[in-house]
Amino acid sequence: MEDWISCAPFEKLLNITIEEASDGRATLTMPFLVDYAQGAGLMHGGALVSLADTAVVMAIKSLLPPETHFATIALEAKYLRAVKQGIITARAKMTERKDRTFKGEAVLFDEENRPVMEFTSTFKIARDAGIKNVTFGT
Repeated sequence: MEDWISCAPFEKLLNITIEEASDGRATLTMPFLVDYAQGAGLMHGGALVSLADTAVVMAIKSLLPPETHFATIALEAKYLRAVKQGIITARAKMTERKDRTFKGEAVLFDEENRPVMEFTSTFKIARDAGIKNVTFGT
């Protein structure tokens, strides 16, 4: 199960850490780095969305058998506060399942435990298992 609930290369590039993922819930963290800043020196919104999306993915993965393939088909992010420094924490949960479709939500918090983003997303499980055995380079 540990290999199943793990970060892919993109998440590793963002230094995302899975703190916990079980029972349809997940907590992930990501540090603020200058490399993730936009022109004004604030954390780029895309980096925050990546953290939120990955957190919901891990919450859903915690309920599915290994090797189940699924993808984000819709998402919405509400930015509440700018991030200028520190560790960002995402707390996510799976909220709904209907057939092959899953919905989830995440809230991101800054180091002072203030919410910085509210996030919702929808995922669909692939029908075709033929996309298995994808190998990532090292």
